[in-house]
Amino acid sequence: MKKSITIFVVLALLLLSACGDKNSAETSPKANDASHEGHDHAEASGDIQEETASADVLPTFLEGKQENIRLVYQIAGQSTEILEWMPCYCGCGESAGHKSNLNCFIQEKREDGSIVWDDHGTRCLVCLEIAVQSAQLHKEGKSLKEIRQFIDDTYKEGYAKPTPTEMPA
Repeated sequence: MKKSITIFVVLALLLLSACGDKNSAETSPKANDASHEGHDHAEASGDIQEETASADVLPTFLEGKQENIRLVYQIAGQSTEILEWMPCYCGCGESAGHKSNLNCFIQEKREDGSIVWDDHGTRCLVCLEIAVQSAQLHKEGKSLKEIRQFIDDTYKEGYAKPTPTEMPA
């Protein structure tokens, strides 16, 4: 119950805090360009990676970030099996070599349970939205294929080329 309330609160905060940014990105003539407002993809090597012992330990680069961003990272850490099947539509596939929305938050989940976090998602509303929507739909009982269809339908126009994410089985 607590997790679904958290997801709802995060989604509400994202929508409230980003209304201006999202609308300007969607109506911009270069909306499907990788350079969404507030998200610099020009320096793919500029992403910060940090390893923690587990998904329960968030990276220090989140200190000083808005609470809603920290909550999305927490959700991403708990939703790796979902986000690995969801593409991202911010342009990070081409600019940062990401394979899925998971890579916007987590570069690697190691066998010992440690996590290599990526700060890419701290700068991108599209990344954050896709992660929250995917986790929420999963919580509502949607299958991976249904979630993927929703994400693809939602972001297919007005956004960058999606990451090269495999379809769920």
